[in-house]
Amino acid sequence: MKLVPNASYLFPLLALVAAGCGSSHGHGGPLGHRFEDAEEWAPRWNDPARDEWQKPEHLVELLEIRPGMTVADLGTGTGYFLPHLSRAVGETGTVLALDIEADMIRYVKELAAKGGLANVQARVVPFDDPEIPEGEVDRVLVVNTWHHIPDREAYSKKLARSLAPGGSVAVVDFTLESEHGPPKSERIDPERVAGELRAAGLAVRVVQESLPDQYVVVASRP
Repeated sequence: MKLVPNASYLFPLLALVAAGCGSSHGHGGPLGHRFEDAEEWAPRWNDPARDEWQKPEHLVELLEIRPGMTVADLGTGTGYFLPHLSRAVGETGTVLALDIEADMIRYVKELAAKGGLANVQARVVPFDDPEIPEGEVDRVLVVNTWHHIPDREAYSKKLARSLAPGGSVAVVDFTLESEHGPPKSERIDPERVAGELRAAGLAVRVVQESLPDQYVVVASRP
């Protein structure tokens, strides 16, 4: 299995690392660690070799993303997932590419334009609020990011309100046992993630076998 070395766990929601982690995460406090230069990170985060272990098409199928849906890529970073999500929702669907770094949004807008991803809408959001209107989205994808969110229960409630009936949030992050990813002291047990999402009134299931180094927590609106 080939993994992208070094900062491979730092994909999206890039600037939550800076805005909410504090010194216990080794980032030197709020705003101490920024990912403002998309051009610097894109070769690593958008490396096609990532497909071998991130399995984006498998995640699309696991989440049952279908034509006509509205899907949020929360922490889009340099837009690794956008081609996969755009293709899955089709011409009648919409992909919301969200990040708190303005340069990431600039980058993904250019990426979408060059790639003909006309159904992608990219915008900057605050670190503590996805700013998705109530009932707007069918799916929310949050990859390698959840452990950086400072008040996850409050954030979960905002995500829950954003879901259309039958909608779901998928949190993908590294297992405690994986040899890859962030320092183990910064990882979150999937059952803890599940509890945070249940506190928002969502029905939760944990998928452990789908990815080689990561778990998937799927939380659905009843």
